[in-house]
Amino acid sequence: MSTEPRLAEVAEPEPARQAAPGTDQAVKETLEDYTLRFAPRSYRRWTPMVVATTALGGIAYMADFSIGAGIGLAHGTGNALLAIAVAAVVIFVTGFPLAYYAARYNIDLDLITRGSGFGYFGSVLTSVIFASFTFIFFALEGSIMAQGLKLGLGLPLWLGYLVSTLMVIPLVIYGMTALSKLQVWTTPIWLLLMVGPLVHLVATDPGTVDRFLAYAGTDGDGGIDTASVLLGAGVCLSLIAQIGEQIDYLRFMPPKTEANKRGWWTAVVMAGPGWVVLGALKQAIGVFLAVYIIAEVGASAAPEPIQQFKGAFDAMMPSWLVVPLAVVLVVISQIKINVTNAYSGSLAWTNSFTRVTRRYPGRMVFVLVNLGFALALMEADMFSFLNSILGFYSNCAIAWVVTVATDIGINKYVLKLSPHAPEFRRGMLYAVNPVGVVAFVAASGLSIAMYFHALGDTLQPYSPVAAAVIAFVLTPLMAVVTKGRYYLRRTDDGIAEPLLDDDGNPSAVTYECHACRQQFERPDVAACRTHDAVVCSLCLSTDKVGDHVLPAGI
Repeated sequence: MSTEPRLAEVAEPEPARQAAPGTDQAVKETLEDYTLRFAPRSYRRWTPMVVATTALGGIAYMADFSIGAGIGLAHGTGNALLAIAVAAVVIFVTGFPLAYYAARYNIDLDLITRGSGFGYFGSVLTSVIFASFTFIFFALEGSIMAQGLKLGLGLPLWLGYLVSTLMVIPLVIYGMTALSKLQVWTTPIWLLLMVGPLVHLVATDPGTVDRFLAYAGTDGDGGIDTASVLLGAGVCLSLIAQIGEQIDYLRFMPPKTEANKRGWWTAVVMAGPGWVVLGALKQAIGVFLAVYIIAEVGASAAPEPIQQFKGAFDAMMPSWLVVPLAVVLVVISQIKINVTNAYSGSLAWTNSFTRVTRRYPGRMVFVLVNLGFALALMEADMFSFLNSILGFYSNCAIAWVVTVATDIGINKYVLKLSPHAPEFRRGMLYAVNPVGVVAFVAASGLSIAMYFHALGDTLQPYSPVAAAVIAFVLTPLMAVVTKGRYYLRRTDDGIAEPLLDDDGNPSAVTYECHACRQQFERPDVAACRTHDAVVCSLCLSTDKVGDHVLPAGI
């Protein structure tokens, strides 16, 4: 076992505890992990494999089983497996540049989005989309846990929804350390409980495989149908925003050097876009278990993971052990992911609110906001119309992720119209960059119209394809039309020290912010407009009158 400290177990250095003037809450919230800013080298003390292992610890969620089951029940096994594969390829390809950029330059997806076509305020749109992702999937996981509590303890669903929401609050306050430890000791148990029943069913009853492969679905005849594949892929693609939660860990990668580059790249690929490999496998298992449950119990219970695993456990162990094990599996999975969902969602809301209002209200306010949205979805029985919610949401998520990935891959590295080094500081960026904003609004708007049949029934299944294609085409087109002029408001931040060192990694040279009097590394500061000093990025964000913000210029 590695002796390296896990991400959440290391005491946070002093700079992470700092806030802009007057925001004492930011000082107290030691779980922020540099959320609103660049992650400095002094904090990133883990090996690439430790970062990757921690990042993959949260992929134990049960939603994949429900998503796979829903697609399989509607469209049949063949169409479902193709849909899962198509979505996995799109998620991997678009997630790769984002994961690389986060690991190389140590910034989260919101900071990446600001400098990759959206602008300082333009990326607020995408922060809200990411926050929506977290509470939608919190609600999905909470619903699954409530189903488990009903089966195991007899709790009514409405009370199970409340319990699954409230129990997360103390874990979110103190929970990133607890979550890291939880992921380590629960992952072997989770893998055994997930894979064991599948192996047993295939080994003892090979006919389950034949029934699985032959299942035609309620809407199909067993053949491959393009519309069914695309409709299913659209549901799976709602998970494309998961890369944002992977990046929350990848930004703590150590500097890439000649000595560690092989392990560095392996970790980035495995924990970045590579998460979708396990996700796709779980979706396929969800189809398999749903088909098995239909034959054993009936179609009504097939989409529920608790019923899927109860049926699978029934075939391999004493009846008295079946329900407890199924409930344990569901509860472990829900806790592992929903602490992260609540935490990441609160950070996305806080980030947006701080930029728009120039005030830091404290993260716990938005923990409660995010959980309130999730609880409302659960009480509205979102599980019964899950595929519709995810199909609609995926259009927005695809448009956003493809736009940012295209800006990095094409506009930065091919056209060279987007600045190669990332920029996220107030004063250095234009408020809104039409490159990303126009591409995103057009792609999401048109694809949503298609999804709701505004352009006819024939085109409706193609809405996720439209979102991806429009974003991919418009992003470089807008960069060419605008000649890249709206990326940087100014190119000089007033500090002579280069942003990157000789190896291309963010510089570790430190400066004292004259507003909060704390030390920050070079990428996180800029010269002050009114003083012969530097200011950190969070103090710039909360500067209400703009005293510190550099004017537009060179």
